[in-house]
Amino acid sequence: MIAAVGYRLEGVLMPIRLYQPADQSELLGVWERSARVAHHFLPPEHFEQERRAIVSQYLPVAEVWVYEYKRQVVGFIALLGQTVGGFFVDPTMQGRGLGRALMDYAVQLKGGLAVAVFAQNTIGRHFYNRYGFIEMGVTQHTETGMTLLHLHYGKPVCSMQT
Repeated sequence: MIAAVGYRLEGVLMPIRLYQPADQSELLGVWERSARVAHHFLPPEHFEQERRAIVSQYLPVAEVWVYEYKRQVVGFIALLGQTVGGFFVDPTMQGRGLGRALMDYAVQLKGGLAVAVFAQNTIGRHFYNRYGFIEMGVTQHTETGMTLLHLHYGKPVCSMQT
């Protein structure tokens, strides 16, 4: 098993550790607050459907790492092999290096990563661009018909899941 790691923010140790079922409520709160900001272009019913899917479909199969600040989950990255299935930092904590720390940790674990991001998600696209991801292709999101950009970072990735 991979041990948790920690980073310091404002003198407080902030561990990155594996998700536990007791984290579900806090994780969903982080997801909803940040998704509604980054995905403001999606209809409200999309968030309701995704919330149910996160609990019933994604959390049971993903390798999820959470970032804690003062014993509260403030960010997470969900990995499906080398694919980033979910990556969110609470809006109140963005711009402090938490996203970079989570991504650095995922790269350390997996070597190379793939991710699909909505073309209209300027917050996510800006982060991935700054981090060094490169665009590998474009498709349409099945549920919404919106454009998805497929990005890659690091060592070759076996396959991209969307």
